[in-house]
Amino acid sequence: MRFHFRASLTSEASQRRRHRFYGHLLMITLVVMACLALPKSLHSLAGIGYSLTTLLLTMELEGSIRHGGRANPRDLPYRLLGLLTLLAQWIWYFTPLSQRESGWPLLVLTTLFVGWSVLRLVGFLAEEQQVNGRVLMGAVSGYLLLGLTAGLLFTGLDSIQPGSFTSLHDPGGSLYSTGPISQASPHMQQLDFTRLNYFAFVCLSTVGFGDVLPTTPLSQMSAVAFSVIGPIYMAVVMGLLIGRYAAGKTVRRDRDDAPGS
Repeated sequence: MRFHFRASLTSEASQRRRHRFYGHLLMITLVVMACLALPKSLHSLAGIGYSLTTLLLTMELEGSIRHGGRANPRDLPYRLLGLLTLLAQWIWYFTPLSQRESGWPLLVLTTLFVGWSVLRLVGFLAEEQQVNGRVLMGAVSGYLLLGLTAGLLFTGLDSIQPGSFTSLHDPGGSLYSTGPISQASPHMQQLDFTRLNYFAFVCLSTVGFGDVLPTTPLSQMSAVAFSVIGPIYMAVVMGLLIGRYAAGKTVRRDRDDAPGS
């Protein structure tokens, strides 16, 4: 009995921590999106937000509510992958565009890490017993995380293969700016970070405005991939949330209909 009570307390504490994580993740992703709306000279703040997101996922997206928050054997490799992804991001941020090979570790590690993170996040959402505001925050933050990751990958891809994306709004069609490159962040200042993140969410939501176009096979297949991932994430998460909400209503109705209630 004492062991069961202690396990219950541990599970509740793990759930409260998970719900705080949902809120923090949503807040950081919204801050990153807000930073992308700022003037181009301040876009380096978005890079800090990306790093904070990676760090938060590495530290918090572990254990299991169902098993009382105990460590998962796959937590250690997940943490190592997160730290490598964080390192690759900072190397890429401060590497001049002339050294385009620095974008390959970013593409590979970020794809693996965020893909694994989204699978873990969906797994934690599936463990929730009822739908509340915090759980909805977790679902929304997962979608925003996919969009921001797609934007980062598109930006890294355009640095490796310049001209991978063209814009119908610019006379030359390029998503590179013609202004001076900042010494503090020579990489991010030259790429049109906002436009590529905008295009990433257009792909994820399958809206397809057509004002930004992928021009190389790799960029085209990347756009197709995120156009498929977006609806799949929505379908899976919506199915989980609707199922939990319906189950919660059934339990409450049976409890109210029980004799002596």
